[in-house]
Amino acid sequence: MSAAVNVREIVLETLLLITRDGEYSHIALRSVLDKYQYLGKRERAFITRSVEGTLERMIEIDYIINQFSKIKVNKMKPVIRTILRSGVYQLKYMDSVPDRAVCDESVKLAVKKGFADLKGFVNGVLRNISRNLEAITYPKEENETEYLSVCYSLPEWLVTQWLHEYDAAAVRDMGEAFLKDRPTCIRCNSSVISKKELMRRLAEEGVTVMEDTRMSCALYIKDYNYLEKLESFRKGFFYVQDISSMEVAQWAAPKKGERIIDVCAAPGGKALHLAELLEGSGEVIARDLTEYKIGLIQENITRSGLSNIKAQQWDAKVFDKELEGAADIVIADLPCSGLGVLGKKTDLKYKMTPKIQKELASLQKEILSVVCGYVKPGGRLLYSTCTIHKMENEDNARYFLKRHADFELKKEQQRLPGADNGDGFYIAMFQKRGS
Repeated sequence: MSAAVNVREIVLETLLLITRDGEYSHIALRSVLDKYQYLGKRERAFITRSVEGTLERMIEIDYIINQFSKIKVNKMKPVIRTILRSGVYQLKYMDSVPDRAVCDESVKLAVKKGFADLKGFVNGVLRNISRNLEAITYPKEENETEYLSVCYSLPEWLVTQWLHEYDAAAVRDMGEAFLKDRPTCIRCNSSVISKKELMRRLAEEGVTVMEDTRMSCALYIKDYNYLEKLESFRKGFFYVQDISSMEVAQWAAPKKGERIIDVCAAPGGKALHLAELLEGSGEVIARDLTEYKIGLIQENITRSGLSNIKAQQWDAKVFDKELEGAADIVIADLPCSGLGVLGKKTDLKYKMTPKIQKELASLQKEILSVVCGYVKPGGRLLYSTCTIHKMENEDNARYFLKRHADFELKKEQQRLPGADNGDGFYIAMFQKRGS
């Protein structure tokens, strides 16, 4: 590790930013990695894995700490709690890091952060855990909710919800999928480069590339430092996008010259995919609520080189009279609980609550009732979320159909996390009656 930069201190500060201060993990980690681009690949990998791993295993880690500490995790000072969490993750899941180094560096970190009086406590808890890793006890499988919660680090309320909607085997499979390391899924920008040529260029940049057997534009990549360092990414040759997300454009099947409105488009992956499929014809209007999100969309549009797509700031809850009945296709990938992408956004499971879920389901209903007015007769409305919560998916689709008799459901799909290496994702395609 670098002598000039204490990577464990970076891990600590990043975790505190997320768990104490409420920042989203993907935003916090991206900001940190951007700041420390000069660090070596090994150091950056250590930061990424330590932060993401500690978050994704946090419920299990707390369960372990509570077995060896007289002071329970929720009673500890945030800095000490976070040092211990990161240390336990390294002890249990990072074999390349010696146990002695984990304990010693954690103690040094506690002292550096002003907790010299607790260095003995930190040292004692971590050394006790390191000596007894094989003796840790877990909930019995017959205690289904607690067992699944601890073993897969899922909040108990969420396990209870999923067991109500899916069988135990499916919940277990989803839990395993969230904890599994997966390569990055990307979509080739076929408007500027062929997939074969992109694979060649990525290989020249030292990236390991694998093809997807189902989606012709999809590839998987790994063994790279960070995306912005890849010339192929900077030139807009590909976008990071999951297979299930690519299916939205595939289901929409746009024809040349059609007009498409994406009402919640940031960061723009689906809108750009649709613009590519239009082959330079038609128009894609990519909208979102905030200036920041429009900036993300515009950044991707600029990289893409596409001229048949534009970004607009607009509140999807407000009907735009000028676009009434004007769209052949409307994409409504709406704000949701994000429970299908916990493998990527590891902290969402700690921020989400049943109350927020209900609020999001209501917001989705409201937006759908507005944006369906943009669909012309014979046109399509695609409703999608990155969650597996039926209240936000199938239930909302039925609610929409009951109140909009001029639409019919053509098809729908609920993809569970881990299926075909993809995220959890829901898509429903409605068609407006008439011609």
